[in-house]
Amino acid sequence: MLDRDGFRPNVGIILLNQKNQVFWGKRIRTHSWQFPQGGIDRGETPEQAMFRELHEEIGLYPNHVRIVARTRDWLRYEVPDRFIRRDARGHYKGQKQIWFLLQLVGHDWDLNLRATNHPEFDAWRWNDYWVPLDVVVEFKRGVYEMALTELARFLPRHEQRNRFLRSGMRVREGLPATAQGVIAPLLPSASFELPPGATFEPDPGSAG
Repeated sequence: MLDRDGFRPNVGIILLNQKNQVFWGKRIRTHSWQFPQGGIDRGETPEQAMFRELHEEIGLYPNHVRIVARTRDWLRYEVPDRFIRRDARGHYKGQKQIWFLLQLVGHDWDLNLRATNHPEFDAWRWNDYWVPLDVVVEFKRGVYEMALTELARFLPRHEQRNRFLRSGMRVREGLPATAQGVIAPLLPSASFELPPGATFEPDPGSAG
């Protein structure tokens, strides 16, 4: 089912756990990682398609999640000709997607990559919200960035603090290393959070 411009309607799913980490799946028999996604069948609404794909790809049911937000409009990406079947070239251009931000209210063990006989993923992990786009198929990266950016404002506050800390660290890049090292210990240890993907060594001289 294509629209008049040659784009197939599709849904994308960003699934959060309670730490604002996202489900990150490795596509079966490949080295690329992605979010769950899939086409909207004729007669389906985007929400109906999302729940169907949610079960088909990662085994979850509607009672396992709550809808936090969705993108306002369709986000589009074009598929290079080399990835398009010969009989579809000339009229199929790519995908247009509505992206949903979901919160897992069930448990990790509710996820099942073998819910159907045609699995999409062969491995998965929880990843920081700002996923590494270099492991995503190249022509999908722009849409991923747009979806993550649009939906980020709906994240719980502690993720917003992470982004503030990350931007604050950029501002302090000009400070001497000793000055930056003094800042962290002054923060209350219970609330101190590192930016996504960062590590903290309180005493580098003692390492090893």
